[in-house]
Amino acid sequence: MGIREFPGGAPRGKSVAIGMRRSPDVSPRRLSDISPQLRQLKYLVVDEAIKEDLKWSRSVEDLSGAPAGLSSIEERILRITGYYGYQPWATSCKREEWPRDPPGPTEAAAPAGSEASGRPPGQHHCACSRARLQKTLWGVAVVLGVCASWAGATQLARLTFQTFDAPFTLAWFATNWNFLFFPLYYVGHVCKSAEKQSVQQRYRECCRFFGDNGLTLKVFFTKAAPFGVLWTLTNYLYLHAIKKINTTDVSVLFCCNKAFVFLLSWTVLRDRFMGVRIVAAILAIAGIVMMTYADGFHSHSVIGIALVVGSASMSALYKVLFKLLLGSAKFGEAALFLSTLGVFNVLFVTCIPVVLYFTKVEHWSSFDDIPWGNLCGFSILLLTFNIVLNFGIAVTYPTLMSLGIVLSVPVNAVVDHYTSQIVFNGVRVIAIIIIGLGFLLLLLPEEWDVWLIKLLTRLKVRKKEETAEGGADVGSGPQNRGRRARPSFAR
Repeated sequence: MGIREFPGGAPRGKSVAIGMRRSPDVSPRRLSDISPQLRQLKYLVVDEAIKEDLKWSRSVEDLSGAPAGLSSIEERILRITGYYGYQPWATSCKREEWPRDPPGPTEAAAPAGSEASGRPPGQHHCACSRARLQKTLWGVAVVLGVCASWAGATQLARLTFQTFDAPFTLAWFATNWNFLFFPLYYVGHVCKSAEKQSVQQRYRECCRFFGDNGLTLKVFFTKAAPFGVLWTLTNYLYLHAIKKINTTDVSVLFCCNKAFVFLLSWTVLRDRFMGVRIVAAILAIAGIVMMTYADGFHSHSVIGIALVVGSASMSALYKVLFKLLLGSAKFGEAALFLSTLGVFNVLFVTCIPVVLYFTKVEHWSSFDDIPWGNLCGFSILLLTFNIVLNFGIAVTYPTLMSLGIVLSVPVNAVVDHYTSQIVFNGVRVIAIIIIGLGFLLLLLPEEWDVWLIKLLTRLKVRKKEETAEGGADVGSGPQNRGRRARPSFAR
């Protein structure tokens, strides 16, 4: 960018580049610091052949094309002489300063079209704002999908247990549907991708996620089987807790898994320490204690709360171990991994419901009495929840997706208020608010304090500018009136 040497020929503007002195390491801040360069500014002429390079630079401005009075001469001089850290008289540019790839067709079309049609450059910002608005609208749809699927699955599980008292069998049946992840992903790949691949090609490419040898038997038992166990335990403990306590308490206590993820990431993954997240973890623990106190420490209440906390802990351990052992996964790799968990569930967990049935721990009189509609409905809602939660990041922000989980709490509270005998006393309401507040604090980004300081600084600067403008208007008012009154007074 700027004035540079062209390969394979004499450098254009070489007299300018050689004649001007090289600036010090520290960028100038005053006009007195750049007096050697001020005498040579009249010789600085931008060649027409490199204007395409100059227009991508923030630090060089085409002085010949700018109308008079558009910007102050001091600002233009400081920009040319390195105020933004760029030195246009350097004879060469580093390779890292240039983008490796040109902008895409959609990115390059907008500036070209705006220049050809004479539209202002603010049109590009309107396009960016439109893209952000579209992403936010997708985020609202994803939030509603996560909230509806999670709350619906919780309420449907409660209705299922009224006629089918088998939480582990229900968890096993719903986990079998994970097998559909990779087929559904491949259908989306065929519909959306420009370069369509066969099922075998796509499968082999996604298998690289497990290592160079792909999904071998050893990898299946060492990397997929432990996560299959954690997945089944998470669902079983959550469903078993619904039998003990109301769905409102279950859904709000499960939100504590965010705090457990932070604590495990901080200790195991050595993630960055954040004081606000420690406060959120403390709020989550305090909410658990208050929720236990709200029901008077009854046996069913304590067991149910312990089951939900165990489910949240298994979910947090699943996420942390996945990041520790497998890292991050693309959409196809994640779909294949979740389908592998479904295969593991069918092959190795099927024996447990059979044992529970014959030992009459989870027994039903006949298979005709099984509410297949409720079982399939719960499985579809849980599958929808996992699909939206795992693949919704493609269309919106991750923070918005997490809001759907905490928004399911008031939905379950409204349903419980009209369908059960739940009592929302003061302690329970305070516990729900504390856990929800801790969950929202955990959604703050790592640089939230820097953003807050920048926002407050901008507000202070804007307030000072408005005050200064207001004072200037008040001060100039009497002078203008006096000037207007003098001719008439002289007469």
